[in-house]
Amino acid sequence: MFHASWCKWCHVMENNMNLPETKPVFEKKFVSAYVDVQEIGDKKKLENPGGEELMNKCKGKDAGLPFWLILNPKGEVLADSFNDKKENLGCPSTAEEVEVFAAKLKKSSKISDNELQTVRKAFMKKN
Repeated sequence: MFHASWCKWCHVMENNMNLPETKPVFEKKFVSAYVDVQEIGDKKKLENPGGEELMNKCKGKDAGLPFWLILNPKGEVLADSFNDKKENLGCPSTAEEVEVFAAKLKKSSKISDNELQTVRKAFMKKN
């Protein structure tokens, strides 16, 4: 996940992924990695070297944050945070966005229907 310290939705996404009910799901099915990009002022030092270039290479240049990818062990992109209209979902929060997110999780892993339901509920909470 590409994110920045100033990005509210980046923090919401990370929090939703680390709730007591969702953390075990994400830890069991995925390896989460965070790449700091687009920092401002004295926070520039938080950026990962090469992070911005990697985000641009992965078609995230104008996506906004958070921008995320689901990769296989070979580093091939299985899913990204764009919906069918090529809009960045960022941190899914509407019913439609959460369903797209859930479909991407299902397509790119062996996540169970119960685990998906847990993720859906967490992301649909008021942010």
